[in-house]
Amino acid sequence: MSLSVLRKISSLSTDLKEIMAKKIDEHRKVVQEFREKYGSKVVGKITIDQMYGGMRGMKCLLTETSELDPEEGIRFRNRTLPECLEQLPKAQGGEVPLPEGFFWLLMTGDIPTYEQAKSLSQQWAEQAELPPHVVTILNNFPPTLHPMARFAAAITACNTESVFAKAYKEGAPESRHWEFAYDDAMSLLAKLPSIAAIIYRNTYRKGSSICAADPAKDWAHNFALMLGHENPGFIEFMRLFLGIHSDHEGGNVCAHTVHLVGSALSDPFLSFGAGMNAFAGPIHGLAIQEVLVWITKLMERYGPDVTEEQLKDFVWETLKSGQVVPGYGHAVLRKTDPRFTTQHNFAMKHLPNEHLVKIVSTVYKVVPPILREYGKVKNSWPNCDAPSGVLFRCLGLKEMQFYTVIFGASRALGVMASLVWDRALRLPMEQPTSVTTDELMQLAGAIKKTGHFEERKVNYLQ
Repeated sequence: MSLSVLRKISSLSTDLKEIMAKKIDEHRKVVQEFREKYGSKVVGKITIDQMYGGMRGMKCLLTETSELDPEEGIRFRNRTLPECLEQLPKAQGGEVPLPEGFFWLLMTGDIPTYEQAKSLSQQWAEQAELPPHVVTILNNFPPTLHPMARFAAAITACNTESVFAKAYKEGAPESRHWEFAYDDAMSLLAKLPSIAAIIYRNTYRKGSSICAADPAKDWAHNFALMLGHENPGFIEFMRLFLGIHSDHEGGNVCAHTVHLVGSALSDPFLSFGAGMNAFAGPIHGLAIQEVLVWITKLMERYGPDVTEEQLKDFVWETLKSGQVVPGYGHAVLRKTDPRFTTQHNFAMKHLPNEHLVKIVSTVYKVVPPILREYGKVKNSWPNCDAPSGVLFRCLGLKEMQFYTVIFGASRALGVMASLVWDRALRLPMEQPTSVTTDELMQLAGAIKKTGHFEERKVNYLQ
C-alpha cells in the first residue's frame, strides 16, 4: 500500500488504532530496509566529557515523535510549534489547538481533522473513571506528601488495569505488543485528569468530589472542570499548555526514563509512573514552580512595581550567590524557547495588565544581557518554565506545588506516543555498556594496564 493511499485513509477514519496499524506495518518495512543497508554506519563520536557530563549531545536514542533543534526549538513530527499552532484543530470557538490534535500528530505524523481529535476526547472521557483501589490510595495519602509523589504512586497503582501486562502474561506475540501498549496509553491518558483532580481537591479543597468527565467536552476542558475552574480563559490556557508541552524529544530525563523502563516490557502505567518520579526533580519538571518562587521573592523585596534597576540588582545578587535565574537557560536550545514565546503572547493578549505578567516581560528584557555579561551560561534566553507558573496564578490556580502535576499530564501525550512506537518497532531492552574511570584512563592512554592501579604509570600526572 502506497504512502499516498495511507494518508488518504488517515484523513478519513476517526479510528486512531486502525490508522496506527497501517502506519506501523509500513514503517517497520522502512526501518528494516534502512538498517540492512546502513546499520553499520557511524553517526557520531562520544567523548569522555560527554560520559561525565550527563551524556549530553550523544546521539544514542531513537524517538520518532519529535526532535529538538538548538536554533529552531521543538519540532513535532517535523513541524515547528508555530506550524502546529496554525494547523492543528481547535475547540469550537477556541483560538488554540486541542491537545488531542498534538497526540494524533505525534502518533501518526498527520494533522488530524477536528472529528478525529474529538474522537479522542470522547474515548478519554469514557475511560476517565478510576478503579476504586486507586481512589482509596489517593484519599489515604498524608497531606504533607508532595502532589507529584502522589501522582506517580497513583499512576503506578493503575497497573491493575493494564491490558499490556495481561496480554504479555498470556503469551501475546511481540508483533502485537504495540496494540496493547496503545490500549494502555489511551487508558492512562484518560485517567490522568481524574488522578490529578483528586490530588488537587484533597490537598487544596478539603476533599471535595470531582465531576465526571463529559464525552461532549475536550480533554483539557474536562480537566479544568474537574479541578473546579470554569473560567473560559483558564480552560483555553489549559488547552495551550497541555498541547505545547506534550513532547520534547526522547533524551530529557522523563522521556528517557519512560523509554528505559518500558524497554524491559514494563507496562505503560509502570513506565509512566517511573517517568513522573524523574519529572519531579527540581531541575526538571519541578522547575516550573521555582520561577514563581523567585518572582515572589523579588516582589516581596521591591513590591509589584519593580523597576528595571531593582531587577538588575536582584538578578546579579542571585547569580553572585551561586544560584541560577530560574526559567532561563536550556541544555540544548540556543535561542528563546518557542514555548515561552507562545505563552508570553497568550499572556500579553489576555492578561496584559497583570503585575506578574509585566514582571515576566521586564525579566525577559533585563536577564539575557546580564547572563551574556556573566559569561557562565551557554543560553541566555528564557525556556518554557519562565511564564507558565505566572499564567496559572493569574488565571486562578494559585497552588504552585500542583503546577508540575499538570505539566506531567501534558508530557504523557508525547512519551506515550513514543512508547507505543517503541513496541511497534520492537526495540530491545536498553542496556548500554558502562566503564569505570580506571578503564577510561586506560583507553585514553592516561595510565598503563600493568597490574594494580597503584603500580601503574600515571602519564597525565607527569
